[in-house]
Amino acid sequence: MDKIAWIGTGVMGHAMVSHLIEAGHSVKVYNRSLQKTEGLHAKVCLSVEEVVKDVDVVITMLGYPKDVEEVYAKIFKHQNTKPLCIDMTTSAPELAKRIALSAKDFGIEVLDAPVSGGDIGAKNASLAIMVGGDENAFTKALPLFEKMGKTITYCGTSGNGQHCKMANQIVVAGNVAAVAESMSYAIKQGLDPKLVLQAISGGAAASWQLSNNGPKMIDRDDKPGFYIHHFVKDLLLVLNEAEQVGLELPVVSEVLSSYQALVDKGYASKGTQALIEHYLDES
Repeated sequence: MDKIAWIGTGVMGHAMVSHLIEAGHSVKVYNRSLQKTEGLHAKVCLSVEEVVKDVDVVITMLGYPKDVEEVYAKIFKHQNTKPLCIDMTTSAPELAKRIALSAKDFGIEVLDAPVSGGDIGAKNASLAIMVGGDENAFTKALPLFEKMGKTITYCGTSGNGQHCKMANQIVVAGNVAAVAESMSYAIKQGLDPKLVLQAISGGAAASWQLSNNGPKMIDRDDKPGFYIHHFVKDLLLVLNEAEQVGLELPVVSEVLSSYQALVDKGYASKGTQALIEHYLDES
């Protein structure tokens, strides 16, 4: 079995690494907050330098592009086995390309492999995983991906996994806003929103967002499966990439504005389903 170093055990990373441990892999973990490593049957390390020693694979699941850049500089400096590296953070495509290029100076392959499916997909090992990088490296990593996800797609060269995730987040932005507006409309019209949800879930309106975040919106359950502040980061990345190719994305821009308004009201660490508060608070 591969010896794996896992960096980043947050809302999704914790569940994802647990599947690799259950599959019998030898896993070491590192997270800036030790509390987030609790409950994992893995060796807990106290630094990037410690965790990347003597491993076959390094997997990262971080928050922001700046975190990715900083951590990979440390990985390249302190690794001693030329491990296959897999970044599962949603990050900037150009950064993914730069890191993969820098890695070649150390004889290391890096895959960008962002995921979609939230905490539910992470817990159920049913994530969608979008992978960019060397195809041979992808083939080596595939058995690991299969322990964490169900829809695993090789998207081509470095950065393409991130571009595919940008396309994913464009759809998510429209869907989550549509569900929030739909449930807000039902509530304001005096309908039973649970009955409305049941009625529309079997037709053309059916979606992951409707099935998974619709009930949470109705119950005003804003516990994060995916943080608002991370989604804001993602949508800013989307708009930056779209601008570079002369593409306007008005729906994404509007959804981003709604989320930024929620951040200003203190909702940054709530789940994305808290978007319904933007509509109900304003009405």
